[in-house]
Amino acid sequence: MSERSGVLIALEGCDGCGKSTQAALLCARLAACGLPVGPSSAPGAVIREPGGTAAGEAVRDLLLHGPEAPAPWTEALLYAAARAELVERVLLPELGAGRILVLDRFIDSSLAYQGFARGLGIDAVLAVNGPGLRGLLPDLTIVLDVDPLVGLARAGGAPDRIEAEGLDLQQRVAAGFAVVARRFPERVRLIDGFRDIDIVAVDVAAAALEAVADAGLRLGG
Repeated sequence: MSERSGVLIALEGCDGCGKSTQAALLCARLAACGLPVGPSSAPGAVIREPGGTAAGEAVRDLLLHGPEAPAPWTEALLYAAARAELVERVLLPELGAGRILVLDRFIDSSLAYQGFARGLGIDAVLAVNGPGLRGLLPDLTIVLDVDPLVGLARAGGAPDRIEAEGLDLQQRVAAGFAVVARRFPERVRLIDGFRDIDIVAVDVAAAALEAVADAGLRLGG
């Protein structure tokens, strides 16, 4: 990863936590600061995961809107495959060019959802993602901490397959993110998401700008 000069920031949390909204607000804030945020082909844009590539979007549709639920390990491996494609085709090239990338979910979602909530094991899920990640982990993961009951109420619209599994899964997911935050304190930060959107956005931006500042020598290269 010595060629990497950009910054990777992931927004995470249980469904309905507000991460997509906060990711978009963060991109706008970073762009307003004159920073090179988003992929060069779509400046200022959030990258969603799974997604961001043709293969990733196809996997996303299968995982979230497919005709039947895959087995837990099938689910985990499909996420890992989509992630590997994103890393290879988008993240590594853009980070190498010095871009700041904001992701709507990344590896820590798999650790919380499949590793913890599905019971596959955080270490086991991290291991199967390892080859596709190629050593790439977020410089900063922001987990928006929201009561899962509140999150499901916020979600609105037709639920995808995972949202439709309901409160029990989301409670396990929230517990999983808490475990991930304790496991990787050097890069995972919990932020209270049960507040006004603008107040949360201030805290998210502060954490992100701190990560960018920490990478200042690389960004200035």
